[in-house]
Amino acid sequence: MPELRTDRLLLRRWQESDLEPWAAMNADPEVREHLGALLTREQSDAAVALMQSDFDERGFGWWALESRETGEFLGRAGLDEVDEDMPFPGVDIGWRLTRSAWGHGYATEAALACLAFGFEVLGLPEIIASTTVNNLRSQAVMRRIGMTRNPADDFEDPSVPEGPLRRCVLYRTSRKMPTGCTTRRDTAPFG
Repeated sequence: MPELRTDRLLLRRWQESDLEPWAAMNADPEVREHLGALLTREQSDAAVALMQSDFDERGFGWWALESRETGEFLGRAGLDEVDEDMPFPGVDIGWRLTRSAWGHGYATEAALACLAFGFEVLGLPEIIASTTVNNLRSQAVMRRIGMTRNPADDFEDPSVPEGPLRRCVLYRTSRKMPTGCTTRRDTAPFG
């Protein structure tokens, strides 16, 4: 599994020590505001197992996000294949950070590293991102990393029940971004 490094961040394989802070994030109503219901510890642990399995199968996915200076777990960032039930195909970029990590530019920094990996290592022709229409913070990150939105691409997420989280925006980019990171293969086992 490749690691990505930026000036301040390490995007790495998930570790046992990530499970508790990841579960705390998924139980935080502010972190989950645009994502839906809070998750139990069991659901959060299952999500990590699935993310790790997907990464192992495809060679890309969701990295755990860590501060290089402190070693603190900050959240996740990465690339994922769009679910088959969505109204568009592709590879999606995303991020989710602990509240204490908000407002420091970490999402932008991690996203640029993920874009570089997607374009330069995976050779993707395009990367997309989506979020709810009201998630203005994530939309700002999408714009900062050079993505653009065509309102004609906005959509209703078929996996979300009727309500404020169903209407979503779609951003795209097909241009290569500056790397700002290095990659290396890491074969250390999970756990």
